[in-house]
Amino acid sequence: MNASNYIDGFVVAVPTQQRETYRQVATDAARVFHKHGALSVVECWGDDVPEGKLTSFPLAVKCQPDETVVFSWIVWPDKLTRDRGMAAVMDDPDIPKQLPFDGKRMIFGGFTVLVNA
Repeated sequence: MNASNYIDGFVVAVPTQQRETYRQVATDAARVFHKHGALSVVECWGDDVPEGKLTSFPLAVKCQPDETVVFSWIVWPDKLTRDRGMAAVMDDPDIPKQLPFDGKRMIFGGFTVLVNA
């Protein structure tokens, strides 16, 4: 990764019993992201994600007791590739349409790399 890369970050709560379904959907989506220019797609299943009193990942996505927080990111070569690639992904018929989580509780955003040490 270098300073010109662009990152899309995501946090979502996934029903714990849907882990395998989520893994398959994420794998299928990663293929589509790669097809449209992404360098890498990383999906992380929460293992040690404490619930805070004021802020935390679980609070941010309104994680329920039967859900697990997933933290993900996509690395793009640059913002222009990301903008074009993300638009193409949304129009790609191979992108999974049925998601095993409540998309209204997803947190996402685009980021420029500040430090890569």
